[in-house]
Order: sequence, then C-alpha cells, then structure tokens
Amino acid sequence: MATSAAPNGAITVTAPAKINLTLHICGRRADNYHLLDSLVVFAGTGDRITVSPANDLRLTITGPFGAALASEPNNLVFRAARLLAATHKITRGAAIVLEKNLPVASGIGGGSADAAATLIACGRLWGVDPRTLSDRDIAASLGADVPVCLRGVPAFMSGIGEVIDIAPALPDAWLVLANPGEPLATKDVFAALAGRFSAAMDRVAFNNFAGAESLANVLKLYGNDLMAPALEILPAIKPVLRALEQAPGCLLARLSGSGPTCFGLFADAQAATLAAAQMHANHPKWWVVPAPVLKAGTPPEL
Repeated sequence: MATSAAPNGAITVTAPAKINLTLHICGRRADNYHLLDSLVVFAGTGDRITVSPANDLRLTITGPFGAALASEPNNLVFRAARLLAATHKITRGAAIVLEKNLPVASGIGGGSADAAATLIACGRLWGVDPRTLSDRDIAASLGADVPVCLRGVPAFMSGIGEVIDIAPALPDAWLVLANPGEPLATKDVFAALAGRFSAAMDRVAFNNFAGAESLANVLKLYGNDLMAPALEILPAIKPVLRALEQAPGCLLARLSGSGPTCFGLFADAQAATLAAAQMHANHPKWWVVPAPVLKAGTPPEL
C-alpha cells in the first residue's frame, strides 16, 4: 500500500482491490469458519483512506460508491480503528475519510482493503505498529481478507485467512475488472456452496513463470469454488464472464472472491485497456476498469 503524509498531519494510504486468482474452499471448522486456499494479488485501482488528528473518532465517506455505505455506522473502517485503539489503549481520535472508488459487496476485498489501510494510517497517526495485532485476531475480528490486504503483495492465504505466505515472483500482467452493478452478499454465496469443497493447491506449480500466458495456464489447473454458487444466486454474472472471455487478448476469465466482480487476465496494458474500453461501450451500466497486477514493492497508481 502506498502511503503519503501532508503538512497538516493528514496521512493517506491507498487500499487497492484484492483479486483472488484462485480460491479453493477446503472445508469448514466446527465454529463454522471456512478453510481457504487462495492465491491473492492486488490491482492498481482502489479506495483511499485519509486520517488526520482529531479528539474523537469520526468517519466521512466520499467517492462514487460512498452512498452505498452511508447507512452503515459500524463498518470495517470504524471497527479497524477501534481495534487498534483498544489494543494499544489509544485515547486520541482520528478524522477518517474513506474515498470509496470500488463497488460495495463485490468480491474484490474493498472493505477489507479499507480496514487494512485504516490500520496502517491510524498506526502512523498514533505512533503504533498495526503488526502487533496477530493475523488470527485480525481475521477473526475484521474478516478473512484483512491480513493479506495488510501485506498488500501477491500471497497465498490459507486457514481462515490468518496464514499468509508471500508468493514467488509473478510475471507482469494486467487485469480488466468488470462488475454487473448488482451487489452479492458473501454469506449468501458461502451458504449456497453447500459443502462443495476442494483440496488445497499444489504451490510448487506457481514457480518460474515465463510470462502472463504461462501464469494463466497454471491458474487453469485450479479454480474458484465460489463461482458456481455465485452464478446460481446471480445469473447476471454470466454475461460479464462471457464478455471477458470473448475479449481479444484475454488469457483467463474468472470470478474474484464471492463476486460478482469478475476479472480477465491480460499480458499487457494495451490489450487490457482496449478490452475494457470495448466492454464499457457495449455495457455502459457495468463497472469496468483496467489495472496492472501490483508486484511486491510496487505502489499502486490510483
């Protein structure tokens, strides 16, 4: 995540979209948490969190998708700030501004990325390290995707999201993200999964890629276990996947997370940009964005 500070003490942290290139659901624990195995990357598009000194904790939401969160007084941004403050006994507040550029309930970890960015930004504002929070506590308190979003680099996530292993170097690649404009609740998709579990992936296969095409070939060996139940609940996903599959230069089209956002994998910026422009022209009501796959140490250009 890229971070910047302003002279007035404000700190801005980007919250890039999280993309599940693969997602296997390997079972469910007795406490009903699902066991995951996923290769996660981040895209060069996303939300922004800005925090500045204040006497209390307050949140302002802006951006094209901000209205969808206006009625949520206890969203993940607030919960993340409160968790960090309680852990370190912080009595100061923070004025938080969330610039919401990603669709809500869309399967690309917008809320989780916002929570992770809030932990980083408030940590800097208050002079504490959010890494003192355990991944297990973060996953249980804020959600399975928050620990990997806190890293912000390509990684494998497993367990209930608290086991993070940084991925080997991935090739240069671009994504086209496309969303039909309808929200889809994660809990509903998991409920519809109905025990259709998969084995964990063979991570040895994810080494030594020659390029984006070889990455796509390996990804085709695995899948997203939530795609079938998501399609059952929301058939509007099908034309999105079809449009991506038919786009020139698309190496792989798949649902991200629990959806409904889908992604197409492309070898370069030109192919992704042209595909996104064509899709937007043909489906103006869809949310369609081209973005690079961010590598370790590469700040997103948001």
